[in-house]
Order: sequence, then structure tokens, then C-alpha cells
Amino acid sequence: MTAYSSVSDSMEAIKNGAYTYLIKPLDIQELFLVIKRALKYRYLDERVEYLSQKLEEKNTYHGIIGKSPQMQDVFQMIEKVKNLTTSVLVTGKSGTGKELAARALHYSSGRKQYHFEDVNCAAIPESLLEEELFGHKKGSFTGAIANKMGRFEYADNGTIFLDEIGDMSLSLQAKLLRVLQQREVTPIGSNITKKLNIRVIAATNKDLKKMVEEGSFRSDLYFRLKVIEIKMPELKAHRQDIPLLCSHFIHHYNQQQGKNVQYLTKEAEKILMTYHFPGNIRELSNILEYAMIMCDGKIIKMGDLPEEVQAVNNKGFTVNRIFKEDLSGLTLKEAEKKIILQALEENQWNRRVTAKKLGISDKGLRNKITEYELVKTKKVGK
Repeated sequence: MTAYSSVSDSMEAIKNGAYTYLIKPLDIQELFLVIKRALKYRYLDERVEYLSQKLEEKNTYHGIIGKSPQMQDVFQMIEKVKNLTTSVLVTGKSGTGKELAARALHYSSGRKQYHFEDVNCAAIPESLLEEELFGHKKGSFTGAIANKMGRFEYADNGTIFLDEIGDMSLSLQAKLLRVLQQREVTPIGSNITKKLNIRVIAATNKDLKKMVEEGSFRSDLYFRLKVIEIKMPELKAHRQDIPLLCSHFIHHYNQQQGKNVQYLTKEAEKILMTYHFPGNIRELSNILEYAMIMCDGKIIKMGDLPEEVQAVNNKGFTVNRIFKEDLSGLTLKEAEKKIILQALEENQWNRRVTAKKLGISDKGLRNKITEYELVKTKKVGK
């Protein structure tokens, strides 16, 4: 409460957590009404949070979120094979959640009390990957001053997850095949083999079948790994899970960033529901993290989303909404130029109004006008 009212002060107070802003002299009846509304608001706020968490729990399977038929198929497949020793190949585009599927397989199985070893075959140099997987004996090479246990042995009785298996060299593929067939490993420089009780899960975003045809991946290893395949769908194939995923990421980043964001506006959610997500769920996570940093209050608005997300989405909407001309045969840039020019003309070149209708920022529109060298058409009098 203050005797000096200003818009900037009130906005700053609300931004810092105030429910509202009262001006002197104090009206006690107004104060009581405000308190009642604030308590009701808090109750509804907590209720929304509680129901969101319950909904997420209901549609979560060992860390994977989804209620769509596509994700339910993934959950059912994991349930069927979780306690088998058979190798599993998890396939899908980058960002679809292949590692989450591997972890769900492990932590839903009887091996969950043992190690889950995660090895990214693309992140470790080829010269070091063999040593990392199989270990070495002291003195087997320069610098081997002590025995080293490899990842396979360390994961004994548990699970080893070989991510980006398509990046493994042919020579190492042969040694991996032996491990899968014999269930034993031989450290570098040793003559002693060690028996293993281990489950191998591999993942890739590459077309292994095509790599086999090209000779860059062993066919025998491919068929050994592909006994059971779990295909992770792209996010655009199960869009109905986007609201659930948004709720999950908002909750996660609230804790990480110390914020109290509640939800997205209908406009912001609509954009996300129609975005093509080339980076899949990982990209959605990054978009929500950005939006929550940009967001000033408790609600993520359309303008809080990354500019490229707004721009890409509204190209599609604009064609249907304001443009009547046939755009077939045009490049994407040519079509975009025509759409923006017509929108400007329809709004008398009011850039703010045009940007709002196109769903992009003022700066984004200015950049497009400069890029396409758009100029206002002069009206010729009779």
C-alpha cells in the first residue's frame, strides 16, 4: 500500500510477487474483498498445480511422458520385454527420448538395483572407446599403470546402454558382436575372459539397414541387435502429448530457475501444437526454458516464445487466413514475401498491427521488410 501510485511501481510490485496494489487512504472493506480474492486465487493456483501433477503421474511411465496411442505402444513394448536378457535396439530421430526408453527398460526390470551404464559411442574417440568398453590390464600399453575395469564389466548384472551405435567402427563392432554372442569380455592385454550377466541396449538415429547395405555396419551385429526394436516416434506424430510435456517442463524449470510460471496462453499453446519440431522433445524443452526466462509473470505468452518458432508457425496460418492467391510453384521465400507484403497492404503498412496479426515480433517484421526490400505501393489517382 502506498500514497504514491504509478504504473511502473505497481507492475514492479506484482512482478515481485504481490497479488495487487492498494492506494491510501485505506478502505477496510476493499481490503477484505482483496484478501478474499487473493486467498481464492491461491487456492485455485494450488489446485491447478496439484491436478497437473496428478495428470502427469497418470501419463508417465518410468520417466517417459505420453498418453497418445504412439507412446502407449512404446510403454506396452517395454512392459513385454523389460525382464528379458535379449538385446534391444531403440531407434528414432534425435531428441525423441531414446535414452529415456533405455532407462525405463532398466528401471522397470529386475536389474534395477544394479548399474545402468550409459556410453555415448559418438562422444568418445575411437582410439579410446575399446579401452572404455572392455578395460585393460596393467602394463598392456604405455600409460597403463593399473588394471582398469571396462564399462561392460562394471555393468555386470545390470544394463549397458550404447548410444549412437551407428558411429562405432567396424573393428569394434566385431568385438561387440563377440560380447553379445558369448556373454564374456576380455580386457585389453589380458588372456583371461570374464563371464557377464548383462543386458545390452543400443540406440541410433541412423538408418542401420542402409548402413549395412553400404558396408559401414556389420549385418551380423545388426540382426543380433535388432531382435527387439523399439521405435520412438517424432513429436509431430504425437502432438496430443505436447500439453503434458509443457506442463512437465514448466514444473521442472520452475524448480531449476526458482520461478512460479503456471501455464501457457491459448495462443502460445496453439503455436506449439502446430510447430514442426525438427529437434523433437529436446527442442520443446529448450523452447520452454527460453520462454520461462523471457516470461515476466506467471503465464507464458506468445511473445515469450523464440522468434523463429513464432515466425515458422505463422507462415502456415497466414497462407490460409489472409492470402487468396495460389502459391503453388513458389519457393518458401517467394511465398513468404507475397504474404508479408499483402498483410502490410491490408493494414495500411501499420507495422505493429501487421506484426501482431502475423504472429511475429516488430523486430522480426522489420528484418523481413529489409530482407525482401518491401516498399509501399503508391496509389495512382484517376
